[in-house]
Amino acid sequence: MDDFISKIKNISTSSETSEPLEAESSHDASANQPPISTRRSRRSEGALLKLKRLLDNKLEKAEPERSDTTARVLPSRFPRNLKPRQRWLWAVLLVAGGGGAFLAWGVWKIESELPDVSDISRFVRNGTLTIKAADGSILQQRGPATREKLAYEQIPPKVVQAFVAAEDRRFYQHNGIDMQSIVRAVATNLLARDLVEGGSTITQQLARIVYLNQERSFGRKLQEAFLAQKIERELSKQQVLERYLNLVYLGSGAYGVADAAWVYFSKSVDQLTLPEIATIAGLPPAPSDYSPLVNLDVAKQRRDVVLQRMREAGFITEAEEQASRALPLALKPSLPKKLYSDTPYFTAYVQQQLPKLVSKEALEVGGLTVETTLNPHWQKAAEKAIQNAVSEIGPYEGFKQAALVAIDPKTGEIRAMVGGTDFDRSQFNRATQAQRQPGSAFKALLYTTAIATGMSPYASYLDAPYTVDGYKPENYGRKYSGWMTLREALTNSVNTVSVKLLIDTGFDPVIKLSNQMGIKSKLLPTYSLALGASEVNLLELTNAYATLAAQGEYTEAHGIRRIIDRNGKVLYQADFRSKRVLDPGSAAISTWMMQSVVNSGTGRAAQIGRPVAGKTGTSEEARDLWFIGFIPQLVAGVWLGNDDNAPTWSYSSTAASVWHDFMTVASRGMVVRAFPELPNLETRKGSLKAKPVTPNHAYTGEAPRSETPQGDPPPRYTEPDRSAEGSQNQPPPYNPTPSEPPPSNVPPPQAPQVPEPPPVNSAPPELPPAEPPPPPAADSLPPSN
Repeated sequence: MDDFISKIKNISTSSETSEPLEAESSHDASANQPPISTRRSRRSEGALLKLKRLLDNKLEKAEPERSDTTARVLPSRFPRNLKPRQRWLWAVLLVAGGGGAFLAWGVWKIESELPDVSDISRFVRNGTLTIKAADGSILQQRGPATREKLAYEQIPPKVVQAFVAAEDRRFYQHNGIDMQSIVRAVATNLLARDLVEGGSTITQQLARIVYLNQERSFGRKLQEAFLAQKIERELSKQQVLERYLNLVYLGSGAYGVADAAWVYFSKSVDQLTLPEIATIAGLPPAPSDYSPLVNLDVAKQRRDVVLQRMREAGFITEAEEQASRALPLALKPSLPKKLYSDTPYFTAYVQQQLPKLVSKEALEVGGLTVETTLNPHWQKAAEKAIQNAVSEIGPYEGFKQAALVAIDPKTGEIRAMVGGTDFDRSQFNRATQAQRQPGSAFKALLYTTAIATGMSPYASYLDAPYTVDGYKPENYGRKYSGWMTLREALTNSVNTVSVKLLIDTGFDPVIKLSNQMGIKSKLLPTYSLALGASEVNLLELTNAYATLAAQGEYTEAHGIRRIIDRNGKVLYQADFRSKRVLDPGSAAISTWMMQSVVNSGTGRAAQIGRPVAGKTGTSEEARDLWFIGFIPQLVAGVWLGNDDNAPTWSYSSTAASVWHDFMTVASRGMVVRAFPELPNLETRKGSLKAKPVTPNHAYTGEAPRSETPQGDPPPRYTEPDRSAEGSQNQPPPYNPTPSEPPPSNVPPPQAPQVPEPPPVNSAPPELPPAEPPPPPAADSLPPSN
């Protein structure tokens, strides 16, 4: 029996001290191994003796009571006529065999449940949020995120050597687990009576970072060991190092060596000196305590330890070590990159959209990567155009804020967004949150609706003083031009014609089509709707114009393409389908009319040497200045004004010039494309049905003097019908007939001149005035004295 115990003890001892442990006997900690082994052997022997006595007693007590029947049911492999000592030996063998089988099953079970390690490169920590631009560049990172990842080839060899020497000197010899390092660490810590060295390999640390937590338990260590070995089987040593050096936490909000180089020294990793490299490599065991920003003296001590280990490993010479030790630790701290967004209005807008797209639980866990639609190059152009306008023009024209948004009309993707000039001072996004009167910029939607009902762009209206149900729209400067076509009225932004057009088209069709084209704000069915009195925001108005640029197909504006969790699972994928809301012919006619605004009307400042369509807008007292314009590939909107709604003394042409500055850069390199050709105006039919408004009182010209006695109600007036206007020697509205040639060949009929109305009172108009003409060009001004 004593011989058997001795054999079991030897087996136990040999399994605890494997070949790697024996190979480590040459290290300093080897002197402590015999006492540890002896104590383990003695404990094992005592346990086995206690087990033997317990089994002997139980077997001897049970022997007299055992019947032949009981004996017959014993397994054939268990001999029946055995002495107590022999029975005990067989029991031990059976237990050992069963334990081995159970152990094998346990190993198989753990191995089968291990995660796929091929996705380590996509790993992001919980609690993080990474927002990326359309080209994959990072716009902002919040939480414990690696802000700059490097390929292995980008990491200087000295950085790799420093971490290997400090954290895992046998990294290239083990398969994920290093028993020699574990024993050496235990011995070192016992001698120092402190935790001065760890036994985990770099691969184990990587497994812990990606898949586990910092729990100190046998189960977690077992998982870590199995994961480390699996990682080593499936990834090369270089791949392991690359992942580890990009993910390891190095204190002060730095994750990975590139982040640490920036946070501590404001350098890229390839600019680090040897002492700086050693300082960073000494941080992993206790990054918060060893951070040079927290305790400079402790950081120097750790640096010197790493330098010593690098010299012992043969990575540096003794002279290099001594020279590095002699140098002071010169810090130049910086905030982690991308901690604060360079595009704050857009990234804040994106974060506001997240609760609508992913669950609350997913947001709380974090680890999300949001892929957006932003074009960084265009974004910079937009920011520059807005900053220049506010700083260089704003002080002279009375506006302090501006906003710009650009949309791809085919996809609805937001390609640039600037919501203001100083996010730190005001987080209010004037592109998405500011509700302002669009003024004449809304007329594009009104005229589009009228065209969609079948009206011709050459239909003629009388521009003269006009009053309807007590509401009297007035043109800029209170000047009137007589008969004009719809195209001319839109080009020169004439208010009286716009109100008449709204009456003929109807509130419902205009509001419905505007909503379908992208306007989500409430539009009021009042006569002032024609002049843009209902408030909207810049994003939705630009989205509506994008429907025209897309030839009548509406796609909702959006800034997020995809959202991915920390494991690479897609939580959200943008799937915005275009919807036909306007017939292509009507869209083509409206676009053609809006080209005149840019070519010869109030939007001339937006010309960029290629086809452009757009519309200016000015609210009352120039409180809001707008220009929304587009080329076939891109639409952009600009707003200028003040947050307190104070009047400016500017023009909407200033907004057009800001649009010009942005679009000149954004369109560079784009193919010059023409807008769609006009449909046949002789045969086209409307796609919408007009619902004309019937006013209670309406008249053209100045109100006649009342001849009724004082106190009697004034006489009622109604809008004269077309035949009545014709009977008063005024030409009827222009309505094309099948025999009429296309408008490109025949100019619109000339209306007789209408005498200019007498001057009216000088009270300010109750609603937005018509667009003022753009200011004279600089070269036409007289020289200053």
